[in-house]
Amino acid sequence: MSIRSYRPELHITAESGVLEAPAGVLLDGDTWHLFYQYRPTPDSPSRWAHVISEDGPFDWEVCEDAIAPTDQELELRAGSVVSAEDGLDLYFTSITSTGASIQVAHLADLSSPYLLSEDELAVDPRVSRVGEVVNDQAGHIRFRSPCVVPDWESPDNRDAGYDGWLMLAVTGPSGQPSPMVLSSDNGRDWDLVGPLTYEGDPGFEAASIVVGPRLIHLRDEVDEQIYDVLLVTLETSGLDVSGYLVGTLTGATFKVRTGFNRIDYGHDFTRPRNTNVTPDTINVEQHHRHATLFGLLNGIGRLDSPDQHLSFRTEGWSNILSLPRVATLQGGLLFQTPPAGLPEAITRTQGACSWTGLCEVDDGSRLTAEIIDGTGQIGAVITHSGTHLNLDRSMNPHHAGDLASSVKLVEADTDSLSIFVDGSAVEVFADGGAVTMASRVYLESGCREIRVTTTGNAEVIRSWERKPLSSAGLPDFGEPSPDE
Repeated sequence: MSIRSYRPELHITAESGVLEAPAGVLLDGDTWHLFYQYRPTPDSPSRWAHVISEDGPFDWEVCEDAIAPTDQELELRAGSVVSAEDGLDLYFTSITSTGASIQVAHLADLSSPYLLSEDELAVDPRVSRVGEVVNDQAGHIRFRSPCVVPDWESPDNRDAGYDGWLMLAVTGPSGQPSPMVLSSDNGRDWDLVGPLTYEGDPGFEAASIVVGPRLIHLRDEVDEQIYDVLLVTLETSGLDVSGYLVGTLTGATFKVRTGFNRIDYGHDFTRPRNTNVTPDTINVEQHHRHATLFGLLNGIGRLDSPDQHLSFRTEGWSNILSLPRVATLQGGLLFQTPPAGLPEAITRTQGACSWTGLCEVDDGSRLTAEIIDGTGQIGAVITHSGTHLNLDRSMNPHHAGDLASSVKLVEADTDSLSIFVDGSAVEVFADGGAVTMASRVYLESGCREIRVTTTGNAEVIRSWERKPLSSAGLPDFGEPSPDE
């Protein structure tokens, strides 16, 4: 790969065409299986791609596509992936001329090798259609976007473990989606529990357009209780704003502990997706202590024209999935940090880079990190002012006129800041993961450096940089970063 390419090396993109959303993610031991919804061309129907990584979620290998539309289907949309018997169950949305339904396919034998056909549109022969599992019922139509997670054996004692399955889905017209809750003993026969309702203030208006509901279970590090973290995306004037609520889901009622908070404050993180695991992967001591999230780096939503992206016009692909994020719960708030092994993975790339620093930035002082492209120009600027974090890409001719993204920071004695640049993806983690910002930034000839300066009383106590080993000179590995 040329470092002049806008294509990232550690983030996932489609080989060609339009990546539309993460579809489902599963961790089997040390092997990651990630499925994403994409169109081979802007005019072709959506299908599911499959990539795997066996040594950390960075070195992805392309597999044959998992599922593709039949003659009766117009397209296939995102869903969920769970462990089942010797393989995986793929829950997906089937769109036909008469409506939408939730169906299941099964990928058998995870232990067999993954071969790639010379036919770019070949479908994995190990994947078989099981059939439809949820369709119109009880006055609700167009069931779609399923999220399937293990259900609790006892709603009153979550330490007792799991029994059966829980599904979140969406019904109704595209402009008026209604989240639903379903349950199943076997993953095949599903009962409608009811429309998702809230006990307490969810933090958004009742008329809000809520799409892509996803659920993770996390033990709060403060009170040691296991909570449900509901991930949702709000569509506002065609734009996506993704966030989370913390509480307890009982039946179809979500008792709110913490109302809606944005999950990311950059320009482009949206449609967050949970990661399921196989039973053998579960570490009992660490179970519910953390979860892994992925998102789509495209915040424009339905107003987007992916075939107009610079990456598509010049290289034939659109959209990027975020780096995996390790999520923990602390005092009802979600913290996100980069995955282990990321700094070392950067050294194996041709053009990625990162900067991490422990800092002290008082109100009125400033730490400025300029992302310098390969031509020596500033492609984006991250500014830490002690009270706020800003990500500005408006000086970049490819993003001229864009407003800067800004978020208020939590008060802390010592500030931390981590910046990761990979192709046209920039992800920022601040204050130990309390704040994240992700934006697409088109850099000419790659990233030359992340140039950090301070003003006022701002001080960098210690910093670490990562660059490719192939670049001039060797990177300063220093000590592990606080976000590793």
